[in-house]
Formats: sequence, C-alpha cells, structure tokens
Amino acid sequence: MNRLFFIIIVSLLSVINATAQETVYPAPVHKGTIIIQNGTIHIGNGQVLTNASIKIVDDKIAEVSTGTISATGAKVIDAKGKNVYPGLILSNSQLGLVEVNSVRATIDHTEVGTMNPSVRSLVAYNTDSKVINTLKYNGILLANIIPNGGLISGTSSVVQLDAWNWEDAAYHADGGMHFYMPSLVARPNPYAAFLGIDSRPAPDYVKQSLSRIEEVKQMFRDAKAYIANTPKQPNLKLEGCRSLFEGKQKLFVHCDLVKEILVAVDFAKEFGFKVVIIGGSESWQIADLLKQNDIAVILSQQHSLPTTIDDDVDLPYKTAAILHKAGVLVAINDEDGQTRGRNLPFNAGTAAAYGMGKEAALQAITLNAARILGIDNRTGSIEAGKDANIIISEGDILDMRSSRLTNAFIQGREVSLENKHTQLYDRYKKKYGL
Repeated sequence: MNRLFFIIIVSLLSVINATAQETVYPAPVHKGTIIIQNGTIHIGNGQVLTNASIKIVDDKIAEVSTGTISATGAKVIDAKGKNVYPGLILSNSQLGLVEVNSVRATIDHTEVGTMNPSVRSLVAYNTDSKVINTLKYNGILLANIIPNGGLISGTSSVVQLDAWNWEDAAYHADGGMHFYMPSLVARPNPYAAFLGIDSRPAPDYVKQSLSRIEEVKQMFRDAKAYIANTPKQPNLKLEGCRSLFEGKQKLFVHCDLVKEILVAVDFAKEFGFKVVIIGGSESWQIADLLKQNDIAVILSQQHSLPTTIDDDVDLPYKTAAILHKAGVLVAINDEDGQTRGRNLPFNAGTAAAYGMGKEAALQAITLNAARILGIDNRTGSIEAGKDANIIISEGDILDMRSSRLTNAFIQGREVSLENKHTQLYDRYKKKYGL
C-alpha cells in the first residue's frame, strides 16, 4: 500500500513539474513539399532576391527563384513583407556542455590533463539544455560545440539544435581540434589582492609559455611519426591526431595577440594544418599575412573593450570589417557568458554598422561560418541542393528592435520556437491580464 501511495505521489509531482517546464519536442523528419513565397530572400552570399520563392522537398532546397513556384499538394507559406535568411551558425560555443556556470554538476566541457586530442565534445552534448531553444528563437539553428581545458582540449562538432540526443544532433562530427595557446604576454594577476598573493607574474613567464608551446609541437611531431608507421600497440593520444594530419580536421587555435597568432601561422607551415584563429582581437594588424596563409578568423566577442589602451575604443566593433576588406575569411560569434550565444545576429548587426555592411555581416554568421566549419556544401546559404536550414523574420534579423522570427526550418522540419523565455512571458501576461 505504501509503495502504491509513493508511486501515485511521484506521478502527480511529475505532472505538476511537466506543466511548469518546457514540453518542446523535436520535429519529425519532413516528407513532402513546402513553398515559401513572396519574401525577400537573403541568399547568404551577398545576393538578395525580392518577391522570391523557395521550394523545399523533404529535407533539401529544391529551387530558389524570383516570382512564384507552384507544386501540387505543397504546403504554402506566404512571406510577403518578411525577410528569409539561411539559419544562423554559432561557430564557437559550449552550448549543451554548460547549463549553469556557477553549478559544477552542470559543467562538462573539460577533461583532466593538458593533452587530450582523443576527447570528443559531441558525446557530452546535452540536448535537454534549456538554453538551446532560446537560441533557436533568435534564428540560430546550428552550433559548433567545443571542449575546454589544457593545451589540446579535444575535438569540436557542429550540432543542429532540434534533437532528442547527441546522435540525432550531430551535423558534422569532430571537424576541429582545439589548441589553447599559452599567453605570450606577462600580465599582473588581477585577483592577486583577493587571493592574498603577489600580483607580479613569474620572471620567466613567457619562457614557460614558449616551453609549453614546444610541448604541443613535439606531440604533433610524435603523432606524425606514429601515423606514418602505425605501431601494433595503439596510442589513443597520438591516434586522435590522425584526422588532423589527413586534412579531415582543422586546428582551431585560441589566441588574441599578434605574437600568438604568428605562432599559429608557424604551426600551419610546419605541419601543413588548416588553421583557424579563435579570438583574434589583434588579427587586424596582420590581416594580409592571414590572407596569404589562408587562415580564417572567428572573432570572439565584439561588445568588449579593446585589447590595449592605445587601441580605438570602437576597434572590437570594426575588426570584422577590417578583416573582411583585407580578404580574410571571418566569422562573427557571441561568447558572452550572460547571453550564451543569443546575441549572435545583433553582434553581426554591430559589425554591419561599423563598416562591414548588412549582407557581408550576415554572411559572417552564415556562409563564412559554414566554410570555416567545413559544412558549406550542406548549409550556410539558400541554394538548391543544400539542406533546408531557413528562418523567416518579420523584420531585420540583425536588428534587435525589429527582428521577430515567425518560422524556422532545420533540414526541412519546421521547428518550434517556444522556449522557457516565451513560456514565462505568456505566464506573466496571463497573471497580470495583459
């Protein structure tokens, strides 16, 4: 009897809890035809089509043209007066790996040790995160989730944001290896007074950093020799570098200063890696060198202070424009710990206002990001043959005052835009009779 009573109580609590939490389910696989017509279509490559239409068949874009498209039995969406864009891509994120920054039990982005090339961030991705749906509401449909910690922290993967589990979410698995460059500038410890320690850096700080960089180089040299000979006894750490040497992965180097970026260029030259800079606040100073070496840049966070006191106060806002004009492949990101990626389109809007232009800024969060992540053959622009990753907005997606999504499609599936924020908004509207 007690056992039955316990089961009833647990069931009731589950029902009560369900009404207070999200009940947003992933959309089923799409079969059939959808036509989006009469909209202003921003292709993602700088081209804009007015009064145009898109035909989606199953999970792919079948046709894009001006005027109307007809198909028997198709679902028709009238986008008159609206803007149609490719789904936005968050190119550097710990989405699904961190839920609450101050709660250790919800953090799963770091492995023990300094050299972990075999670690995969994808298997730790939590599709039940409440943060994910808040990003979809702002048009972000894909995210590159990265590991953290140590020097070589492991591999990142691109996920689509409407999935039951990490296997469903996987869009492009293990596409990048991540190297966190030790700082080559000795700075005082900003927390020294709080910790009661000497604020001065170690006198041989830069020497220590160079030594750690040499450790990484030596590991890659060992991996190169290992892959060339493949001993009978496997070495998981060195085996984890195989895709990098085979050109199937890129090396993402997290650094900001010119001297650190030059080390990353040296990695590209010595090992033949495809290198991407993440951060790159001083990358504008050597934009021509990056262009010559075909090194792309993912800018971390625009709404921040300049790196040095001598820089223009608005330099973070216009760095993307400087790199773009120099011909560097650049992507814009949102790494603010408070917004958790939601402000990605508005960061691009800032870049547009500071010299980049709207379509180039849009490309920095769609096609450019897709090219950097190695998925531009599938997504990043609205073109026939690509996955139907599409968003429809009543206003300008780069302007937080007018942006309001009405529809979002991931691989042809119309996904829900409901999230914890919209539910709370509706809850308190009802409470106060608004």
